[in-house]
Amino acid sequence: MSSSVRSICDVPGIRVGHAQDEIAMTGCTVVIPEHGAVAGVDVRGSAPGTREIEAIKPVRLVSEIHAVLFAGGSAFGLNAAGGVQQYLEENGVGFDVKVTTVPIVPTAVIFDLFEGDHKIRPDKQMGYQAAQNATQKHPGEGRVGAGTGATVGKVAGPQGSMNGGIGTTSEAVQGVHVGALAVVNAFGDIVDPNTSQIVAGAVDETGAFLNSERHIRRHSEDVFRADINTTLAVVATDAKLTKEEVTKIAQMAHDGVARVTRPAHTPVDGDLIICLSIGNKKSNVLTLGSMAADVVAQSILRAVRASNHVES
Repeated sequence: MSSSVRSICDVPGIRVGHAQDEIAMTGCTVVIPEHGAVAGVDVRGSAPGTREIEAIKPVRLVSEIHAVLFAGGSAFGLNAAGGVQQYLEENGVGFDVKVTTVPIVPTAVIFDLFEGDHKIRPDKQMGYQAAQNATQKHPGEGRVGAGTGATVGKVAGPQGSMNGGIGTTSEAVQGVHVGALAVVNAFGDIVDPNTSQIVAGAVDETGAFLNSERHIRRHSEDVFRADINTTLAVVATDAKLTKEEVTKIAQMAHDGVARVTRPAHTPVDGDLIICLSIGNKKSNVLTLGSMAADVVAQSILRAVRASNHVES
């Protein structure tokens, strides 16, 4: 990918860092708002793995978060959040509780244990490294960071899947930026909504696409149903918003998942989107939510195209 592509880092004040183990095929990705962020979340999948998610919902005490972490390793990967917290605490970032600062780092994980070495998972050291690596440069896409061991199209089992990964893009309207970063580890196929063609997904022994939705209908009693799937995304904007407003945008952003993932939000996916507000610009939820859905959809497509070397 060229350095001129759009990314979530086009939102001023957002930094992204990856760390991964390319032999074990797992990793983590951190998104750091330099001056904290108002955050909201919406979970649509039935199999999420999370930490500090409940704290950022409306009417909860937490008013600001300091980073978002996505990691591989299934529930084991939640340990990587401790490394991000350590990095932030060392830099004086977090809630001031007099004796120290306490960083709030909402975290979500994907299941990638079928790839590489399942005994090696993102840990505190890897989380710390990802935070150290965070910059405002356009982040890497494809099989990097939390997307290193991601796969898509698992209706017939992991052996018939294709590469998932990480993708990112942004959009600006009247000076207001909305960016997204997605980790794509979906049960279903990823489809280009402009052509209705499958870009990446489940394949048979010849390498032809099975078409997951069609396969489910024809083989409803013989579908691989392990809870090993998730699409995660973070959306960021420099518009000034309340917790209720960013929560609504997170909800609307899930339209982007559904546009390109078939099927989406299944009982065996943990689909989750976090939305961050880090600026003071004026806009409205309707516009921002529509933009969020677009950049999430495009980020998902970018992820699988980069991971499978598919031209757009």
